[in-house]
Amino acid sequence: MAAAVHHIGVTVPDVFAAVDWYCEVFGLHCAVEPRALLASPAERPPGLDSRFREGRISCLLSGNGVGLELFQFVDPPTLPDDHAVPYDRRGPWHICFTHPDVETLTAIVVEKGGRLLTPPRRLFPHRPHVLSYVADPWGTTIELMSHAPVEVFAQWPSDGAFPLACPPQHRRAATPHEGASS
Repeated sequence: MAAAVHHIGVTVPDVFAAVDWYCEVFGLHCAVEPRALLASPAERPPGLDSRFREGRISCLLSGNGVGLELFQFVDPPTLPDDHAVPYDRRGPWHICFTHPDVETLTAIVVEKGGRLLTPPRRLFPHRPHVLSYVADPWGTTIELMSHAPVEVFAQWPSDGAFPLACPPQHRRAATPHEGASS
């Protein structure tokens, strides 16, 4: 059985403002109200080093149940955004929301203080998939996609350059209704 995505953690400079923004813009629901995280062994999130003293956390839920965990580091503080998309660093470089009207949602993101990175466009000619890239007010890169991943990936063009990239035991047929999300 394939594992499911549980949540994505995003660092922001103001967890309260970020909760309001993500709930208003994307319709996410607050599952865990913002709360303090302290440097005690019981509270310190795994993976943080001894510099961590204080932070804040809140957990939001998307329409398909995937969580967005927002972190604000207070001591040491969250560093300011340099407005560069960190695609050249290891690890996540964007999160993606599925929404049937990418053009409207892109405009809402910008109207609510986000930044346009790539205007809405078709992913591939002669296919219905529309995408755009925006940034939240704190610089997190967000992709907006009109169709669920299973629909987009099932129709992804292949040039045959990497015929063994997905071994047969890891391939499976996708159905258009599967993975429908908001």
